[in-house]
Amino acid sequence: MKSRKPKIMLVTGAASGIGAALARLAAEDGDIVILADINEEGAVATAVKIGRGAVACKLDICSQEQWGNVLDWVWAKYGRLDVLVNNAAIVHTGYARDVSIDAHRQTMDTNFGGPLIGMMSALGRFKAQGSGHIVNICSMTGFLPFPGLSSYAAAKHALRAFHHAVAIEEQDGPVAFTIIHPTSTETPMLEKEAEDDALAMAFAGPSMSADEAAQTILLAIRKQAIEVFMPPERGKVVRRVGTSPRSLRKLVARNRVIGAERLLARRAATSKAPDPTETSVGSS
Repeated sequence: MKSRKPKIMLVTGAASGIGAALARLAAEDGDIVILADINEEGAVATAVKIGRGAVACKLDICSQEQWGNVLDWVWAKYGRLDVLVNNAAIVHTGYARDVSIDAHRQTMDTNFGGPLIGMMSALGRFKAQGSGHIVNICSMTGFLPFPGLSSYAAAKHALRAFHHAVAIEEQDGPVAFTIIHPTSTETPMLEKEAEDDALAMAFAGPSMSADEAAQTILLAIRKQAIEVFMPPERGKVVRRVGTSPRSLRKLVARNRVIGAERLLARRAATSKAPDPTETSVGSS
């Protein structure tokens, strides 16, 4: 059997969550992975933990200059980049009326503007190289906006539209495009969402682990899939409901009740869980 050629992969937001899990799995599969994050200390710690095949760098995805510097460094060190994974994102939870304009802007700048700059920074280099793969980690909220995540959902709507527009423009070229829509995933971001009652709907359905999400993403990268939903069986419903305001309102009304109950149960379970930082009397 012909062995697979290792890829040079850059993953943003790789200090924790899905990005860290993806970096670990890709490195275990033989790829060289650059863990890029605005949290340089966290990215370095994660890269050290992964070990062979993982390196870290600081990257503010909202900075065109930093994107250029990082990509210059990647090409100087490795001679190429095979896969860019735009994974980094932030969240400001709460009803839109309670979120500051600055927070809304930061969400749009980071979750849409950051991947946009990354795509445009890498695209020309990929075309000159004659190959490349741009992967955007989007969200189910790109189809289903719901209370408590208004600007987050708006940024993901914009990201999906921009991604597909660029993919269509470049469909006769050497660059592949993949966009992926995870459901709720157990990451630090979801823990933050669990603190806000406005986000009850996010907890109506089962969440997946970061490793489960990363496994699906890595498979999509290997297959160069065009668009992937996690879990896949939700794809048809998400697309159908997302284009019908009436259906969307009914879905939200129903799932907010279910989510509120599950969120209370989640908080109760968390409050009962022992603190791993505490030690019992007499322990060393």
